Amino acid sequence: MFDTHVNLHADAFADDREDVLARAREAGVTCFLAICDRFDNYDTVRAIAEANDDIWNTAGVHPHHAKDFTDLTVEELLRAASDPKTVAIGETGLDFHYGYSAEAEQVDNFRRHIAAARETGLPLVVHTREADELTADILEEEHKNGPFRILLHCYTGGQTLADRGLALGAYFSVSGILSFKNAHDVRAVISTIPLERVILETDCPYLAPVPYRGRRNEPSYLPFVADALAGVHGRSREEITSICEDNALTLFDKVNS
Repeated sequence: MFDTHVNLHADAFADDREDVLARAREAGVTCFLAICDRFDNYDTVRAIAEANDDIWNTAGVHPHHAKDFTDLTVEELLRAASDPKTVAIGETGLDFHYGYSAEAEQVDNFRRHIAAARETGLPLVVHTREADELTADILEEEHKNGPFRILLHCYTGGQTLADRGLALGAYFSVSGILSFKNAHDVRAVISTIPLERVILETDCPYLAPVPYRGRRNEPSYLPFVADALAGVHGRSREEITSICEDNALTLFDKVNS
């Protein structure tokens, strides 16, 4: 299994990161993608990847932090992307739920990341919350300037964004939210997305799946995310993990280069 979204640099893992990784490997996780949420965390995230043969990393700025990196340049992202361990751009996108950064700051941040993804050919890890229409509008507009690869991560958006994303060739990752009792709308949308476009993630330490909901999440819980997706499609855990691992390795193809 490939856990395509882990926040291993989080304080929640400061005391036992190696134990967390050992449990994940024992559970069958063979690849991890460590996410850069702030560009000043890039060196820390990259160091975790560099120290482990089965971990890779991204380079980017979460929309919450866009206000702190208004001077980030495409060239800085490109330099980070040239590192062998850096296999994706992001996470980036739009999040209007909390409003930690202004809309204009988030949009500018998003477009810079898109430019870097287009130039490098690396996948763009997109976070979107309460911003479906504008996210889709920007992705479509930017695609007209030249294609780039898209991952709509931890997907909880609506059907319209899913359909518009699929038309652009996007992939979608599912998290423990898919297992939540009241996530009926999320499961309904995910059921319409072809399995060849779906990958798995934990987004640890957040969003622990049932039966661990409410606890610190960790990559060893990824099989329970697979179970939730298996339930949506009437497939076995083994089928789901095999399909999603193949999809993830296709999307993050630099892992195999």
